[in-house]
Amino acid sequence: MAFKPSGSDELGGTEQPFVTHLIELRDRLVRASIAVGLAFAVLCLWPGPGGLYDLLAAPMVASLPKGATLIATNVISPFVVPLKITLMAAFLLALPVVLYQMWAFVAPGLYTHEKKLVLPLVVSSTLLFLIGVAFCYYFVFGQVFKFIQGFAPKSITAAPDIEAYLSFVLTMFIAFGAAFEVPVVVVVLARMNLVTIEKLKAFRSYFVVLAFIIAAIITPPDVVSQLALAIPMCLLYEVGIWAAKIFIKHTQAPAEEITPTT
Repeated sequence: MAFKPSGSDELGGTEQPFVTHLIELRDRLVRASIAVGLAFAVLCLWPGPGGLYDLLAAPMVASLPKGATLIATNVISPFVVPLKITLMAAFLLALPVVLYQMWAFVAPGLYTHEKKLVLPLVVSSTLLFLIGVAFCYYFVFGQVFKFIQGFAPKSITAAPDIEAYLSFVLTMFIAFGAAFEVPVVVVVLARMNLVTIEKLKAFRSYFVVLAFIIAAIITPPDVVSQLALAIPMCLLYEVGIWAAKIFIKHTQAPAEEITPTT
């Protein structure tokens, strides 16, 4: 592990050889892994893998006919699937630590004024992703499952497989979590001068079309889930433009700062 003087700024930039950067990357990956591991251990103790799966399956079970449940078609599925869900929940719980380690690794290569972006971006990225996941779980799932079950013939008894359900849930969580990161992407693009605020505003109508195309591709073929993904993306795009103006205003480079801090 690379030696660092006591009291040194973790985000401060100092010139380091390539090998030292690789060692630091390894150390930060280890710290992120430890955070996920600790969160996994806590969740295994309470509420436990079984309790987490019951919580995740609640929207699906609520939409099934009375007495119907999810089934396991694989012998080890009742053991493996709850563990996968626990690991997913552990990653979400440790997400602030993981994102901070990522930002702390790249921060020494940034200008001093650019480091002001670190904390706001870490916090906003984490909150937006979690909000996207929560929105999907508490609103989208209930509406989508009711819509699907409403079209099921009475001669069919719905009994979804738990592995298929987990795959569906993960896809939806990632889709909505990533979609809710739109403001962060817009802010970063604008702050890096890759696009201007004026171009972002001009692209607004195209983004609306793009949002509905993305929603149609990654969500189930129902109007509810497509609208539930596309509309928030459009609104968050506007939030991103507004936030980009603020970030650019408050993170301008001082006139005397002409060299990076690395």
